[in-house]
Formats: sequence, C-alpha cells, structure tokens
Amino acid sequence: MLLSKNTLVPLIFLAVFGCSKSSPDNNGGGGNPVTPTIQFAKGADISWLTEMEGAGRTFYNSSGTAQECMLILKNLGMNSIRLRVWVDPAGGWNNTADVVAKAIRAKNLGMRIMIDFHYSDSWADPGQQTKPAAWAAQNFATLQSSVYNHTFNVLTALKTNGVTPEWVQVGNETNDGMLWPDGKASVNMANFAALVNKGYDAVKAVDNNIKVIIHISNGHDNSLFRWILDGLKSNGGKWDITGMSLYPDPANWATMNAQCLSNMNDMVARHGKPVMIAEVGMSWDQAAACNSFLADLITKTKSLGNNGLGVFYWEPQSYNNWKSYTKGAFDNSGKPTVALNAFN
Repeated sequence: MLLSKNTLVPLIFLAVFGCSKSSPDNNGGGGNPVTPTIQFAKGADISWLTEMEGAGRTFYNSSGTAQECMLILKNLGMNSIRLRVWVDPAGGWNNTADVVAKAIRAKNLGMRIMIDFHYSDSWADPGQQTKPAAWAAQNFATLQSSVYNHTFNVLTALKTNGVTPEWVQVGNETNDGMLWPDGKASVNMANFAALVNKGYDAVKAVDNNIKVIIHISNGHDNSLFRWILDGLKSNGGKWDITGMSLYPDPANWATMNAQCLSNMNDMVARHGKPVMIAEVGMSWDQAAACNSFLADLITKTKSLGNNGLGVFYWEPQSYNNWKSYTKGAFDNSGKPTVALNAFN
C-alpha cells in the first residue's frame, strides 16, 4: 500500500507484511517481476485468556492433554492473535499491562499480533461507544489528544517490550463512530474522522509499517459500509484496511458469506484498500456448521488475493458458558471443536 515504487518492492512487502515469496522467475531474470504473496492471517481474539486462567480455567488439546491455549490454537493452524485494549477497566483485565503480557506470549510463539483499541473502559460496539470515565468531561480538542496519547502510549509499551503489532484497530465495531456523543458519525461524521485520524497518526508515529484497520460489524451489510466508510473518506479519514465482523447462524451462513464477499469486493473497488474479517463466531454446539461456515469464508476471503488479508475467530477458547458467551469454539470440557479445523 504505502510503498515506494522501486526494485525493492518485493523485499519491502516481505518485511512489512510477513510475506512468503512466490516461486522464483525461471527465465534467467528476464521474465516479468514476481508479485509477492501476502501471508493469509488465520487468527483469534483471545483477550479473555488471562482472566480465564486467573479464574482457574484449563485448556486441553484435541487429545485431552492440558496445554497452553495459544499453543493449542497455533497447532490448529492459526498464526495470529488479536487483543482488545480498554483504558481503565474494572479489575484491570485488558488494560495496558494485561495486553502487553498476552502480546509477549503470542510473540514468543511466533504469532502475528493485532491490537484492538476500544477507547472505552469496557465494551465498545454498535450499541455503545462510551467514553472512558477519565475523558468524559473533556472538550473535543482534549478528547483528540487523549485518543492520540492513549494509542501512542499503549503501542510504545508494547514496542518497549519487544512487540510491534502488524495491525491496529482504531475503534471497535464503529458502525456509528466512537466516543459518543462527540464522535457519533450520524451526528457529526467530521468529528468521527478527526478522532480516527488522531489514532491513525499515533500508530504511524510508533511505527509507520503498522497497518490501521477501521472495523465495522455486519460484514454482509453493504449499505452500512458504504455509508460509514464513504462518509469517513469524504471527511479526510485515514485507514489502511477495512475490517468486518460476521456472526451468522447455521441456517443463514451461506447467504451471509455470499453477501460478505460481495461487500468485500465493493469496498476494495470503492476505497482501494484490502479487507479483513476481524471477528467471526457461531454457537459452540453447532461445530459442524461452523466448520463449513469458516472454511467457506476463508476460501471467499482468499479469493480476493492480496486484497483479502485474513479471518479471525472471536474468543474461541471461551467454554462452559464463560461470561454467558456461547459462540466460542471449545466444548464444555475445554477442548477445541471440529469448527476450528477449518483453520488448519
């Protein structure tokens, strides 16, 4: 994407994206230049992991042997880990220190890393984009500075500990902007774009090679993506990758996957940026259907070539009704279901 046009392009792509090279030219160097292939990201958001471990949860591989959770996922074919960041969360889970600890573990396993900034003390999603308590009374200029400083400080803490993420989400499922009411897109799209740009600039200040994701839910909903991303673009918003969520059920996954593929192709055409499925999930007890859904979605995303960057499962390791969440991909005994075989 933001690359110089010179003879080092293949090497730059390799360094920036962690790519593997295509087969070498067999024409004695006289043929067409080889286009490098970006390594497809197969990953999971496992942000609950340390909290689950703290509560005494143990994870088992498919053979029933207790094993570290990220290693289980790696052995199932995953190469990437996604971690959410909250500003000042109750209990400390998903704060900077907790994120750094998990990121170090992922890096030590050779996993690629995505950081997901919620810009909240708790969940940010289409129904809630609540400011952190410490930012609640700030005017808009100060709020922009807070976004920049928080983003910069978390990423600097990671870098100081030897971890530079490959991707960073500026906001989580920002269907209607973030940091409401100031950054609510349906009220003030320009404000949303300004906040996004502060996050973007902070990411690039830490490392210009990190790719910034704008993340929207309902990846099958093309009208939603056209509205929010066209609005962001028209207000000078900056991003590198379009991220999507997709949570179908066994009865409609084929239709939603087809709609999502159409939407992915449209977003690439409209904005000239690659796409990534940043979250997926399906009920843990529908493992066979989930396997079919994932395998098909991975194939469809890969069909975009270097414009289809990867698929991430959301909290697959959540099991036995953890936090009342039932769309993980481990069974009630703490073992992965056949759903995750789609990543291998």
